[in-house]
Amino acid sequence: MDLGLRDRVAAVAAASKGLGRGSANALAREGCRVVIGARGAEALADAVDELAAITGDPARVHGVSVDVVAEPEALVEAAVERFGTVEVLVPNAGGPPPAGALDVSADDLRAAFEANCVASIRMAHAAIPRMRDAEWGRICFITSSFVKQPAPFLALSNTARTGLVAFAKTLATDVAPFGITVNVILPGTHDTDRIRGMGSLDDLAASIPVGRVGSPADFGDAVAFLCSEQANFITGTTLLIDGGRYPGLL
Repeated sequence: MDLGLRDRVAAVAAASKGLGRGSANALAREGCRVVIGARGAEALADAVDELAAITGDPARVHGVSVDVVAEPEALVEAAVERFGTVEVLVPNAGGPPPAGALDVSADDLRAAFEANCVASIRMAHAAIPRMRDAEWGRICFITSSFVKQPAPFLALSNTARTGLVAFAKTLATDVAPFGITVNVILPGTHDTDRIRGMGSLDDLAASIPVGRVGSPADFGDAVAFLCSEQANFITGTTLLIDGGRYPGLL
C-alpha cells in the first residue's frame, strides 16, 4: 500500500537506535525525506548510512548531532534548514531511571518531565507553524505501554509519559482544523538496548501472547501508518503496540 508519504519531510528524535531508528527507517521506506537527531556521533552516522541505503539517495537523509532533551527545537530547525519544512514529526526520548513512587524527589520529577514530556511538547510547538501553513501535518508521540498499566518500579516514566498523552489529546483538538493529526504510540516490549538490559528476550517473550518481543521495524511500521494519508481521520488516539500483552479493555 502506498501511504502517500513520498517526499514528505519527516523529523525523528532520538533516532540513532531502537524505536526512533525503526520509525525513521519505516518513514524512509515510504519515500520520506528524513532528518534524524541523536547525541552519539557514531550511532548517528551508522543510522544515517542505513537510511541512505534505504532511500537509495543520501541527499534525502540528514543527521543532526543534538541532545533532543536539552535542545528539542534544534531538530525541527535542522529539518527546515535542510529541506525547507517539516511535515511529519516523531518526538522521542529515552526513559528516566527506574524508581518507586516513594523514592523520587521533586528534582527527579522535574528532570523526568523535561525529558519525557516538555521536550516533546517543545518539538511539536516548533513544528506546528510549518504544518499550519501547509494545512497538513502528522505528529506521532512515542510514550510507553505503562501509561495504561503503570509499572511499580517506573514512577518517573509512568508520571511524565502520562502527562504527555494528556497534552497530545488536547493538542489534537486544537490543530485538527489545520489538517494536522496528533497521535500517541505506546510501545510494549521491543528488542532494544533498554529491553535487553532487563533480561533474556526469550524470558520476556513468554508473557507476550504472540510469543515474541517486537522488533523496531514492527513499531516503525505502525508509526508510518499513523503518519500516512490514509490515517487522516485518526487523531487524538493512543495505539498500543505490545503483541497483545496488555490485558485491559481500555
